[in-house]
Amino acid sequence: MPDFAQLAGIGEAFVAAAIDPLRWNAAMEVAARATGSFGAALLPRPELRTPVFPHSETLERASQAYVKDGWIKRDLRNNALPALIRVGAASDFDFISPDEMLRHPFYQEFLAPLGLRWFASVKVGDGADLWCLSLQRSIAEGPFSPNELRRLADLSRRLSSAAELARAFGFARAEAALQAFETSGSAAAMMDSNGEVLRLNGSAERLLDADLKIVGRRIVSFDPDATAALDRALHRLIWALEPEALSPPIPLRRRGRRPILAYPSRAPSGLETFAQCRGFVAFVDLEARLVVEAADLARAFALTPAEARLASRMFEDDSIETAADKLGVAYETARKILKNVFAKTDTHRQGQLVALMARIGQRNQKG
Repeated sequence: MPDFAQLAGIGEAFVAAAIDPLRWNAAMEVAARATGSFGAALLPRPELRTPVFPHSETLERASQAYVKDGWIKRDLRNNALPALIRVGAASDFDFISPDEMLRHPFYQEFLAPLGLRWFASVKVGDGADLWCLSLQRSIAEGPFSPNELRRLADLSRRLSSAAELARAFGFARAEAALQAFETSGSAAAMMDSNGEVLRLNGSAERLLDADLKIVGRRIVSFDPDATAALDRALHRLIWALEPEALSPPIPLRRRGRRPILAYPSRAPSGLETFAQCRGFVAFVDLEARLVVEAADLARAFALTPAEARLASRMFEDDSIETAADKLGVAYETARKILKNVFAKTDTHRQGQLVALMARIGQRNQKG
């Protein structure tokens, strides 16, 4: 049963999650309990949705089906948006009748096998920063009453300040991540859910010229095939439920010069909610390539000889398959060695590892 006396706890949970993004799923648990719902999820506007969004544990199966079966792209409940924006809260009855629900594929093919049917949404934020607190009830729990929807509309107004706080913290974290690339001397771009550029750091801006441009917020190489390859890599990265830890670099060719390598990576957990940052692209300019010796890497990060050799190969832009072949080791062995390298260097992606090793090369060059 709903405990609407606990609605204030939802606002408190949102504030706590704004400060510590790892608590967004916990905030969804609070929202579900306080509203007598089976589960809760926090979704951005339809055009900004990706597979990563906060949700309660009870909605894990539903969230996976929502993405894998393509309902995220054809969510009938997007029709509730006009009422949601106007009133602050909406339900199924704002766009569909009970009889139609019994026939529509969204309810019968997606929700019914999961035991779900009814929902209410609560507006969180406004405009391009609009998010929806989606509350899900089972078939047996029944729909939200008019009185409950009025209470949820009041809650919407109270959540607006928490949304502003979350947005401010989110952008601050994203900007700090971008600045960390700059501090390491690495060019990088912050990307949104459409694979478009939100920000460039100074090093990335200096790489732009006739052969590498930002056109319509997209990274565009003079080579259309390279542009298309980067677009595909970003789409795979953003839409994968569990992206690969290692993304192969995309060579962005230039006329008369060596290419720039682009390393896409997904944003760390916590930057997705409200900040709109979904990933980063790190760039390595092969014209300004530094030499990093395996022995230097071993000394700097306490790597074993095998780990240092593999790290050196990754710095030379080899894929893990190519590096394994050149070093004469099995692919799975190379993966295990790379995992150790990531742990010792406190990195998680090839682009991060390359940026870190570049700093070693810069120091050696200056020395």
